[in-house]
Amino acid sequence: MTDNHDKPDAGELKKRLSPEQYRVTQENGTELAFRNAYWDNHEDGIYVDVVSGKPLFSSRDKFDSGTGWPSFTRALDPANITLRQDRSHFMTRTEVRSTHSDSHLGHLFDDGPAPTGMRYCMNSASLRFIAREDLEKEGYGEYWKLFE
Repeated sequence: MTDNHDKPDAGELKKRLSPEQYRVTQENGTELAFRNAYWDNHEDGIYVDVVSGKPLFSSRDKFDSGTGWPSFTRALDPANITLRQDRSHFMTRTEVRSTHSDSHLGHLFDDGPAPTGMRYCMNSASLRFIAREDLEKEGYGEYWKLFE
């Protein structure tokens, strides 16, 4: 697990990330709907920031939004995400960024299911999935309790 609050420089990130991960997280890109790693993932586990390793979302809060991107009703640890106004593409939206690495993650909408009514619509390229059975060995053992 990465525990570095400083964002690596662009050269280091280009070495560590795939071109798609770099484009999405560092250049505010959006991956293709229904053609990404986690939109249809139904395994138990958590999703962490691909750059910082900070925990972002739990599979327990994931739902099928029909949009083709992984969607969640809430953040696992709200301190690890930052919300910003995004006025790109001739619309106003709420952008979701990683607090510790300032990576673009996706957008937040108010059309999600109960109990929150929120839809955190994320790019798979900005996330790394840690399966429940791998939580301990990956350094995220404290989250095992979510799945008991």
